[in-house]
Amino acid sequence: MDWKIESFAFWLSSLFPTTVHLTQPAGLGLMKCRLMMKLWNKYKVTSIPSLVFVDAVTGKVVCRNGLLVVRDDPKGLEFPWGPKPFAEVVAGPLLRNNRQTTDSSSLEGHYVGVYFSAHWCPPCRSLTRVLVESYRAVKESGQKFEIVFVSADRSEASFKQYFSEMPWLAVPYPDEARRSRLNRLYGIQGIPTLILLDTEGHMITRQGRVEVLNDPECRLFPWHPRPVLELSEANAVQLHEGPSLVLFVDAEEEGELEPAKELIQPIAEKLMAKYKAKEEETPLLFFVAGEDDMTDSLRDYTNLPEAAPLLTILDMSGPCQVRPRRRGDHAGRGEDGYCDFLPFALKGGEV
Repeated sequence: MDWKIESFAFWLSSLFPTTVHLTQPAGLGLMKCRLMMKLWNKYKVTSIPSLVFVDAVTGKVVCRNGLLVVRDDPKGLEFPWGPKPFAEVVAGPLLRNNRQTTDSSSLEGHYVGVYFSAHWCPPCRSLTRVLVESYRAVKESGQKFEIVFVSADRSEASFKQYFSEMPWLAVPYPDEARRSRLNRLYGIQGIPTLILLDTEGHMITRQGRVEVLNDPECRLFPWHPRPVLELSEANAVQLHEGPSLVLFVDAEEEGELEPAKELIQPIAEKLMAKYKAKEEETPLLFFVAGEDDMTDSLRDYTNLPEAAPLLTILDMSGPCQVRPRRRGDHAGRGEDGYCDFLPFALKGGEV
């Protein structure tokens, strides 16, 4: 038996009240697998073990990093472990790399980047070099902006070495409890991660890393979410976070993607507004893709034809691919045509 099948079945048996056996009817196993994938997608689980606390009444996530909660609060003194304001969680002294300290209250009225990173992580070091230049560019433009480094280094010596390269603030390394609470607050599951907050401490985006790499000159700072993105090597990682609508077009030069973006932008804006009103994350990302190496790689990976224009809804985190039955089915159909596909994609179906 393949070891992947064994571990997969074991995980299912821990999730459902009855154990999944390989001798069960294929239909039953498939149904449970689809349910599992929906749960993984809904709660953005990227690894196991993972423990997510959910409000049983509203269905909203209370805490994504349940394992950290159990470790840090084994007696449940902070139950029900709901999210707290950033200002409350970060409260306390913050370091500068010249060994001076400042109180976290100095962050009031500033845009804040909460930077989870570590020296042992090569992608972290690469991002830090770019982020230093972006940080200086924003400060020089007159914006009130600060970054707080939350270290995942394995020793204080590594922290000090890494932090010496950074012109911003940091949570003191010995304050493990505060670093852990910040990880819990934002459900950090991997590094590097850059969270952008507005001047009131509300989250603007979790995709600070992507934004910095796509916009190193910070022309779009503070990087509010855009309804439609141009697919690039930097933001392609977002395709793995859940369903994404991708419109492939025959465009190679800069600016040629604008008509495609304008075509799907009304649908994207409508969906964003709907879920913002419910204080939930938009369940579908929107991309336009031209003719380049990144697009070719995506087509190859998803076994998509070379047709253009081509509208697809891909779920890279699960076995779902939705596209028109015939080439050109979507052309000129407007919002109704695109929205026909949404229920299938968001429920894990196929057209």
